[in-house]
Formats: sequence, C-alpha cells, structure tokens
Amino acid sequence: MSSFDKIRTRIAPSPTGFLHLGTARTALYSWAYARHHGGDFVLRIEDTDVARSTQDSVDQIIAAMNWLGLSYDEGPIYQMQRLDRYQAVIDQLIAEGRAYRCYATPEELNAMKDAQFARGEKRLYDRRWRPEPGKTLPPPPAGVKPVVRFANPVEGDVTWDDVVKGPITINNREIDDLIIARADGVPTYNFAVVVDDWDMRISHVFRGDEHVNNTPWQINIFNALGAPLPSFGHLPIILGDDGLKLSKRRGAVSVMDYAADGYLPEAMLNYLARLGWSHGDDELFSAEQMVAWFDGSHLSKSPAQWDPAKLDWVNGQYLKQIDEGRLAGLVVEQLAGKGINVGVEAIQPKVSLFKDRCATAAALADWLAMYFVPVAASADDLATHVTDAVRPALSVLAERLSALAEWNKVSIQQALKETLAATGLKMPQLAVPVRVVVCGRAQTPSLDAVLEHFDKKKVLDRLQSF
Repeated sequence: MSSFDKIRTRIAPSPTGFLHLGTARTALYSWAYARHHGGDFVLRIEDTDVARSTQDSVDQIIAAMNWLGLSYDEGPIYQMQRLDRYQAVIDQLIAEGRAYRCYATPEELNAMKDAQFARGEKRLYDRRWRPEPGKTLPPPPAGVKPVVRFANPVEGDVTWDDVVKGPITINNREIDDLIIARADGVPTYNFAVVVDDWDMRISHVFRGDEHVNNTPWQINIFNALGAPLPSFGHLPIILGDDGLKLSKRRGAVSVMDYAADGYLPEAMLNYLARLGWSHGDDELFSAEQMVAWFDGSHLSKSPAQWDPAKLDWVNGQYLKQIDEGRLAGLVVEQLAGKGINVGVEAIQPKVSLFKDRCATAAALADWLAMYFVPVAASADDLATHVTDAVRPALSVLAERLSALAEWNKVSIQQALKETLAATGLKMPQLAVPVRVVVCGRAQTPSLDAVLEHFDKKKVLDRLQSF
C-alpha cells in the first residue's frame, strides 16, 4: 500500500445529469475493490461547473447509488464547499514558484495557437507569463483578471503503472502549463481532483479511459505538493450494441431508467461487473461473491460492448430466483404506472405462471394487466383465429363456464373438454381463439391455469362480446 495505511477509493460524478452506465460501472469497481480490501469508499460531488450543476442531479445520483446497493463510507462531499482549501493550496504553490498568474487574454491565446498551427507545431501555451530566471515579465495589465497556471516541469517523463493498462509514459514536453484556477477563482477539474484525493487519502483511482491524458498533469501536481500518489486504473469505454461509443442516444440512459423499466439492481450489478472484468466462466454471481473475487486483476484493456439482450437474459435469471412477494411488489409498481392500482395480494398468486416468460418486471406487468383491464388483440390475431366458424364454440364454452359451481383449474379444464366434445374441435382450434378473446394474445401458458386466475365474470363478458 506504499504511503497509504488503508485502501480508499472514490466515485466522483459531476452533478450535471444522471448517473449513466459508465459511471455506474466505475462506481461498482471502486466499491468492490474497497470492500474486498476492507477499505473505504467515498462519494464526492464534483460541482465546480456551477452553471450546469443541479441539486436534482445530485439527488438522482444518490438514488441510483442506493438502488444499486453501492453504500459509501464518506460523503457526499461537495467541491464547492471546499473553495477555501483549494485557494490555500493555490497560494502555497504560487509562493513556492510552482504556479503563477497568467494575464494572457483569450484573443492573445488564440493568436498564439494560430501561429503555432501555421508553423506545424503542437498548440501549447508558450509560458509567456511564467516566471523564470533572467526573464522579465511585463506589468500586469489593468482590468484583466488572471487565471492561475501550474508550472509544469519542462524536462523528464511522467510514468505510472496503470492498474488496467500497464506502464504508461508521457514526456513533459507534451504537457501544457495547466490552468488550475479560472479568472473567477474557481479551481479547474484537474487541480481540485488532486487536492481532494490528497486530503481524502484516496489510494486507488478507477475511472474512464478519457482521463488518461489528465493523469500526467495530476501526477505532476501531486509531486509538487509532496502528496502520496494513488494508483490509477483507466477503464476502457463501453460501446453500444451498434459498436459505437455508448452515449445518451445509444443506451447511456440513467441507471434509474432501468429501475423504472423493471430491472433488478442485483442483475444490473452482475451485468455491469462483466463489462470489463471476469472471474473465470462465472456469469451469474452475487455482490458478495464479486467483493470476494475483485482484487483489481482480470480487468480488460479492450472496450466492452453493451448488449441489451444479454442484460435481459441476466435479469430474467434473477427474476426467476427472487422471492415472489418481492416480485409481486415490483409488478404492482409497474401496473400503477399503467393506471392499474392493485395490491400485492392480487398479483402474487399469478407471478409464478408468467415469470419464466419475462425478462423484467415491466414485461411481467404487461402480462398481468389482462387480469384487470381489457387487452385488445391485434387485428391480425382476430382475423386469423376468431372466425365465424369458431364463434359458436366460444358461446358454448361461455355457457359451460357460466354453469360452473367452482372456479378452479380442474373445473375449467372440464368445461373445455365438454366444449370440444360438443363442437368437434381440437384443443388448439378452441384454445387459441379463447386466448385471443380473453387475454389479447394468441400464446399463453396453459389455458386452464391462466383462466383460473381471472375473475369469472370478466372471462364470460369477453367471450360473449364476440
């Protein structure tokens, strides 16, 4: 653990939107690594983008973390509540000659970069306001609020052994003098994150691939502060099922959208875990098992691909295993979203009949809605199966069912047999039209079992309407 006496990880989302899938995966890996080592997991809110940060986004992020079961030991810690601390560190760096005020205007910087581009050079700040031995700086221009830049080393390399990617080296000549405080005094991301990780004693940082280029700056700032350096692990991107980077248009929806669609948190965790990490051939495992296995090894360097069908399969496996009372409660929530308000007691006896056919609680609710409101069959099913030739049989069945003293699977089966005997039809010739008329679809589980859970009057009304 080198300079750290305890494993401490963090997740640090910006509250400018929801907790999307990539951040959720990073949070999961960070949480699992800390739990595996008996360490701490910290939630930090990086809200220095004041114009875009909202409390509603914070609430959504926390709700998603709670739904996933990713409990944190400290936080939420807000960067905007730490401005005095950042300013103190900036003042320290300026006093030590490791940072400086830059008065270059946007127009001057644009002209500088245009000239560099014209010369075929990499566009980097030319350090015109950086104090150096033998260099005379002009007086600060009146009315210009300076930014503060970090005096990045101009020689040598920055090297780190990435937990995921292995050794990475970047020459300091490729690195700009980073702005660490804007003209309004608010610190920039790459500076604030270093001070935060230092103060919070973060030992391991898991984050997305897009932060690889930020790491050299951050390492140099850590070194300038004499702060212990955390281990970095940069996770590859998640691709959509179309092979392109996952985005809001390609599946990067809020984690809570999946909750609303009837996915289970344990299934989502299981699926997210496998997007870039594996433990042998194990496909289904609990959060507790993941914690026991997740030691930072077996992390993939290659992009993972989001596969909605695979997520549905994983969720379906969990759906079959969970307590039916809990499943009924989830279906009740889904039905309420459709304007169907019923209690768990009305749902629980029915879930076992349909759950093996469903990937989500929402799909299960689609099945069970037929018990409470009429579900219109498709025009094709009606035209194909509810013909003039079969309508008399529907009337006969309605008479047989109406005469039943007891409404159960055995008596319904007997009524079906009597109808077949009276009409000369085979079971499929009768059962499929009944399914279409009563259930709104041509395929269901065993008809007698399905009808048993209906209110008798609803079945008769639907049969007699045709």
